[in-house]
Amino acid sequence: MKRLFPLAGGALLLALAQPALADDAETANKSNNPLNPAPGLNFQDYYTPTLYGSDKHTNDFLLRGTLPVMPNSLVGVPQIFRLTMPLSTRPDPEGGYKTGLGDINLFDIFLLHTGAIEVGVGPLLTLPTASNDELGTGKWQGGLAAVVISPSPKRLLGGLLQWQQSFAGDDDRPDVGSVTFQPFGIFNLPHGWYVRSTGIWTFDIEHGNYYIPIGLGGGKVWKEGRTIMNLFVEPQWTVAHDGDNQPKFTVFGGLNLTFD
Repeated sequence: MKRLFPLAGGALLLALAQPALADDAETANKSNNPLNPAPGLNFQDYYTPTLYGSDKHTNDFLLRGTLPVMPNSLVGVPQIFRLTMPLSTRPDPEGGYKTGLGDINLFDIFLLHTGAIEVGVGPLLTLPTASNDELGTGKWQGGLAAVVISPSPKRLLGGLLQWQQSFAGDDDRPDVGSVTFQPFGIFNLPHGWYVRSTGIWTFDIEHGNYYIPIGLGGGKVWKEGRTIMNLFVEPQWTVAHDGDNQPKFTVFGGLNLTFD
């Protein structure tokens, strides 16, 4: 993993003289496109060693699965179900850290348009499944998710917008509401390498806090039989924020499996 980022930087220089091969680019786009209607299993991790206003750290390991549903007599467009189960580590106010299950998130994206521009919209739900108060909100949350993608052999550009608001849960816990926006750019290089930027901008609409990270990393895709393997690492730096306990710097990495 430590060698991956410098290798991606070298591949970027190589790309100035050589375009990505069509087969490599197609494979990379299938793996990195959140609107690709194929089953997938992701193992991802966000490690934040430094926070604003704190000497603590946090970590979120995400187990994420996607399942497509093809058009049928009930729904005439493809759907993509995505479930995210976090295993989180947060500072304990009484000292040390708490680690356990966080709040599970589920959304159902309806793929409304394909072609040069792909568009998906659908509902989302966050369940108060955290095993400890520090690891979740204690609230049921509902909202909407929208995805816009512009794919090409050279790159994959787009964004994921999510809004959610609490509507039930522990009455002793404060209401929560958030908007997140994830602009992403994937730039394909030869031999399955690519450069990526996918930082998630997070806005707390109940309290006015926010942080905006910018990422720059790299990854490599390859095929094992019919499975696309996608290994990546992406350091992310927060360039604007308001409020304490917001990430200063995060290392995002993972392995995504797409069952082609």
